[in-house]
Amino acid sequence: MQLQVENKYLSFQESSIHNVGAYAKCDIRKGARIIEYIGRPLTKKKATKELVDGNGYVFTINKHFDIDGSVEWNPARFINHGCAANAESDVMDDRVWISAIKKIKKGEEVVYNYNYDLEDAFENPCNCGAKECMGYMVGDEYWPKLKKLINKKAKKKK
Repeated sequence: MQLQVENKYLSFQESSIHNVGAYAKCDIRKGARIIEYIGRPLTKKKATKELVDGNGYVFTINKHFDIDGSVEWNPARFINHGCAANAESDVMDDRVWISAIKKIKKGEEVVYNYNYDLEDAFENPCNCGAKECMGYMVGDEYWPKLKKLINKKAKKKK
């Protein structure tokens, strides 16, 4: 399955990580803005409800509003989480950009860390397959605490 979406850098096709992924159509230089993550604006109250209802495409913009990227006109929603990220999300002037944090080679899947917090870690398993995969989609600042929680959970099962 391949989605027909116009983007200078990306094509969207089946991914071994999750459903559809974004793949580099050409080499992408470090620092390049790859794609904008777009969606409908949400108040914080509405965004909280969307998150509680399981909408994983809500992106925090500022202290006043968020965006819901689950809309069909947002191809950036197909970029998968990866523990060994080659891209990152940046909020600039209330717009979300996915930018390369290292050189990405043609054909490589573009992934960024979704940076979920530790609170919901065990509800968001990761399937990125990277050597350093934590098994859950959490920000790398939480990895040391997550390792401890995983070890504690494993000990309880014994």
